[in-house]
Amino acid sequence: MREAREVTLGWRGKERIFGAEKPGLSKAMPEPKVAYCTYDGSGELLYGDNLATLRALAAKYGESVTLAYLDPPFLTNRVHHAKKKGKTLDETTELPAFDDRWTDRAAYLEALGERLVAVRELLLPHGSVVIHVDPKTSHYVKVLCDEIFGDDCFASEIVWRYRRWPSKTPNFQRVHDVLLRYRKDARHAPRWNTLYEPLAASTLATWGVNKQRAVYAESGRRARSSTTREATAGVPMGDVWDIGVIAPVARERTGYPSQKPEALLERLLQSLSDPGDLVLDPYAGSGTTLSVAARLGRRFVGIDASEVAIATATRRLSALETPSVPAYGSAVPSPSR
Repeated sequence: MREAREVTLGWRGKERIFGAEKPGLSKAMPEPKVAYCTYDGSGELLYGDNLATLRALAAKYGESVTLAYLDPPFLTNRVHHAKKKGKTLDETTELPAFDDRWTDRAAYLEALGERLVAVRELLLPHGSVVIHVDPKTSHYVKVLCDEIFGDDCFASEIVWRYRRWPSKTPNFQRVHDVLLRYRKDARHAPRWNTLYEPLAASTLATWGVNKQRAVYAESGRRARSSTTREATAGVPMGDVWDIGVIAPVARERTGYPSQKPEALLERLLQSLSDPGDLVLDPYAGSGTTLSVAARLGRRFVGIDASEVAIATATRRLSALETPSVPAYGSAVPSPSR
């Protein structure tokens, strides 16, 4: 039998991703700076470079994260700005939020790959990582993740479909993003909670709101269906999610350029974590992941190097609780497992 041939990405300098210092062998690393900490110590927002911070967390705490969600830059090669509202529409100003300019695609993949390697060190054996990208980079990131986590750890590709204002282009309108989910260790049952979608109108008209039951003939073939007295939970959720983008007048809108809707993160956190689990977001941005985690009773750690992101996420988290403990420069409390 012929030996299976491995398929990998290749570029000059790629070895830097896998040649990084291992957390357990690293020298003393500085304590991450805490920009915000919840009153009960269940969550924190860290200020600084996410790669250095991830390595410091891994060296100190090891495997502790059940779900990591990464919403990295999309290789747009431009600077993205956050909108700050004034007293009137004319007073709205723009502040540089994050720089998404790269020398080439290889530099982008190296930066993301290094962070994925560091995230993997923090995941519990039953944990998952979700990488949120767009169709322009998703196929490169998919192959890169196969190398980092192993293709046997690939779990699903989720398509987030949304509506937005159409653009004039001689092409099909782009109305979706891609979320790649990988498990930490294929030998362990992952953290998983089945979510359900409503039944189709035709199904409801035929069978009503109760569970269906298959009836089989003596030959073993399905003969017909019947219903039980038990109400159905719906249809197990598929991997294409129709969730609208944040409306311009929505209360959750912060003005941060890469902000994702809370409904999207709610679905991920409910299916891939339990209350009390630790959720990690190394590209915290506007703080959507952290805000949803707090509401759903998950512990959380967020990281960002943008002062605009830190200020935006801090305001958002502060609004969820009173009192709070903002503490620039303090050490991170140890995340229990």
